[in-house]
Amino acid sequence: MAGSRSEWERHQAALRREAERQAREAARLAKERERERQRQHLERQQAKAEQKTAEVAKRMEGLDNVLLAALQVRPLSFDQMRVASSVRPFEPERRLTTPEPAPSWAAYQPSQPSSLGKILGGQTRYERALAEARGRYDSAMAHYQQREEQRLRGLNAARSAYDRQMAAEQKKVAEANARLNQIRADFDAGRPEALEWFTTKALERSTYPKGFPKLFQVAYRPENRDLVVEFELPPQSVVPNVRAYKYVKSRDDIDPVPRPQTEVRQRYTKLLACVALRTLHEIFTSTPSDLVEAIVFNGRLNTTDQATGKKVRPHLLSVEAERAQFEDLVLADVNPVACLKRLNALVSPNPYDLEAIEPFITFDLKRFRFSEDMDVVSGLDSRRNLLKLSPTEFEHLVRELFVAMGAEAWTTIPSKDGGVDAVATSDNLFSAASASSRRSDGQDWWDWKPFTHSPA
Repeated sequence: MAGSRSEWERHQAALRREAERQAREAARLAKERERERQRQHLERQQAKAEQKTAEVAKRMEGLDNVLLAALQVRPLSFDQMRVASSVRPFEPERRLTTPEPAPSWAAYQPSQPSSLGKILGGQTRYERALAEARGRYDSAMAHYQQREEQRLRGLNAARSAYDRQMAAEQKKVAEANARLNQIRADFDAGRPEALEWFTTKALERSTYPKGFPKLFQVAYRPENRDLVVEFELPPQSVVPNVRAYKYVKSRDDIDPVPRPQTEVRQRYTKLLACVALRTLHEIFTSTPSDLVEAIVFNGRLNTTDQATGKKVRPHLLSVEAERAQFEDLVLADVNPVACLKRLNALVSPNPYDLEAIEPFITFDLKRFRFSEDMDVVSGLDSRRNLLKLSPTEFEHLVRELFVAMGAEAWTTIPSKDGGVDAVATSDNLFSAASASSRRSDGQDWWDWKPFTHSPA
């Protein structure tokens, strides 16, 4: 009895040990699964952060290449716009092109009786079967010929429809090319409508990154041989205010790494310069020099005034570029902001804050010319309203007047100009002049005074 009890106790102890071992193993496996789950979750979160960072980097790459990408595109020409004749092969339904096999007499003809069969009356039965077979064969052949005639009629109808469609398409192609030829003739003759139409096509095919508006107006002034472009600039939001994303393990969250506001402003200013230079490049390379000698680019932004809540469209950039000067630039290597400065552009001192400038030339939006497939502005008012000019704009205007008179001119740094905002020198006149736009009491006023200058 005692032996049996001892054996039972040993058995129970073994069971307990096995249960404990299995519990420990289950706990170990659970921990391993949890560690693996955490590892996979960590990898997924890090991958998400890297993906979002890569998306931001790709957006920034697109912005950085706004100007360079346009330099790789072949300029638009009338030859590229010609509609090519697309002659596709005649491909009717298979049932119309493939005739079915004709009935075979061998499939209907009965077998002739043997010599013994003929003696036993088989010849009579054969002749009767032969007549019946001939009837079935003739009926099948008649139905076959009827179906074949229907197939041929369907094939001819499909061919006629194909020929009509091809003729209509060829006519459409010929009409489109004839219209293009007429526009080209008007273009070569310097007609404003044709110049504006072609320039619009050149700008319409320009591909910008996501978030850029595709709005602009174009006007050609034949008396000046120049084009004026009113261009909608991209909003500030196109420049990501996030530089990257990082995974914070302690909070199990993906946090954005902000881009410094100074960098955002600088990149936005550079981007606007790239858009202006790109537009000038696309138009100059697509138009002949004898028709377009200069381009006036006005960049404005469609936004909301945060102070009033009203829609506003401030001009942030205006540049008047001569072809000879522009074609001398190596756009692939320029600093866009410095390049605009060299072109004597008017650029908002704070474009990110929507500080407006007065453009060189403004569109008269009350006067439009309407023609087929295009709405273009014909009236331009090139007169500057001096009373509406900011001090900075007036300084640029005075400097440009000196340059137009053959002098060398530049503007001074506002904070260190000693009251002199623009300086011009001339080796021929041995004189110079300064322009001021501020009074001691802080009010704006305009004055300029000459002063003698001896050549070195």
